[in-house]
Amino acid sequence: MSTDPVSAETPICSAKGCRAAAVWVLAWNNPKLHPPERRKTWLACEEHREYLSAFLGVRGFLKDVVTLGEWEDPAPGEGRGSAADG
Repeated sequence: MSTDPVSAETPICSAKGCRAAAVWVLAWNNPKLHPPERRKTWLACEEHREYLSAFLGVRGFLKDVVTLGEWEDPAPGEGRGSAADG
């Protein structure tokens, strides 16, 4: 069994059982557990973006949805953190 070092570092979708490359970052927080400024993250592929957004949205947890590139390289003054916070 060989392991491709590039794919080992590729962010993967957070949907259960999905192994697709992540394209989106869904920033969320549970107001009962986290201070308002805290952002947890889930990663999503194109296929699961809407499903995961809806899951978080109906609970009132979803705060922001941005591309992985935007999350990793925010505009100056918009530091967001790391996508590994989920």
